[in-house]
Amino acid sequence: MTSKQYKHNELGLSDGQVIDMYKYMLLARKFDERCMLLQRAGKINFHVSGIGQETAQVAAAFALDREKDYFLPYYRDYGFVMAVGMTPRELMLSAFAKAEDPNSGGRQMPGHFGSKRLRIVTGSSPVTTQVPHAVGFALAAKMQKKDFVSFVTFGEGSSNQGDFHEGSNFAGVHKLPVIIMVENNQYAISVPVHKQLSGKVSDRALGYGFPGIRVDGNDALAVYAAVKEARERAVAGEGPTLIEAMMYRLSPHSTSDNDLAYRTKEEVEENWKKDGLAKMKQYLIDCGLWDEERDADLAAQLSMELKEATEYADNAPFPKPEDTLLHVYADDESGGKQ
Repeated sequence: MTSKQYKHNELGLSDGQVIDMYKYMLLARKFDERCMLLQRAGKINFHVSGIGQETAQVAAAFALDREKDYFLPYYRDYGFVMAVGMTPRELMLSAFAKAEDPNSGGRQMPGHFGSKRLRIVTGSSPVTTQVPHAVGFALAAKMQKKDFVSFVTFGEGSSNQGDFHEGSNFAGVHKLPVIIMVENNQYAISVPVHKQLSGKVSDRALGYGFPGIRVDGNDALAVYAAVKEARERAVAGEGPTLIEAMMYRLSPHSTSDNDLAYRTKEEVEENWKKDGLAKMKQYLIDCGLWDEERDADLAAQLSMELKEATEYADNAPFPKPEDTLLHVYADDESGGKQ
């Protein structure tokens, strides 16, 4: 079998790109695991994990235009933001709440990603408020006749919030170039999906006049194909797409959560068998692009990169008290604050 017959080649991905996908997935997994350990060691205060969700996040990033599009991720999207250009050092500075943190200068909790350089728009703590913002960026694209799209993510619990419905309605009415991806990880903190929803999140798109699809979030190539098609529709003026990526949160909701209080160990172990990271590794091996030796080398390389990022962030200075209002108020013409 030649490389042209592999599924990723059929989707327009080179061998190198699909290997890079896996590298970012593994980097996100290792970053997440390190942050969990750092919190338990008392080095950082809090961490919200995305273990089990990296596959869909990274695949989506590869399907977007990382030089043009605008991104409005939610607090679990470590894999996504690293795939579009954020570095482990930048994310560690945020985890340690240091002054050099490019997201918020150490003022926000980890997971509040923001980068003007990368067009990552910072979200606020109330969940789902990023959806109307994403729709606003899409409206700007349409008004300015530019070919970028906005891409927004959140969990399935957030799809019950009014911001999702209002944003979706506006986007549907005006046929805006926005892609809405719901990372359905089966739990809104401790509430299982069968107690949150009657039906599919993706079906809700029908009420707003645009397509809604459900895809296996543990299948990187399936997610890539769905987001790629959604982007093509958006830039062609065909409007929004809602993508429901089905996955499972393999870790607790956060470092403050005891997940075994609301789900069983057996349930979690069963879902580990469906882990998208392991699936992607096996796919590369089956394609003859990867082997265990290369995997071990990559794991060692990423561990060293994360070690250096951690040491840098640990030794970096905290924000100064006198800088509390820095970037909060704009300077007026007289040099004062307004």
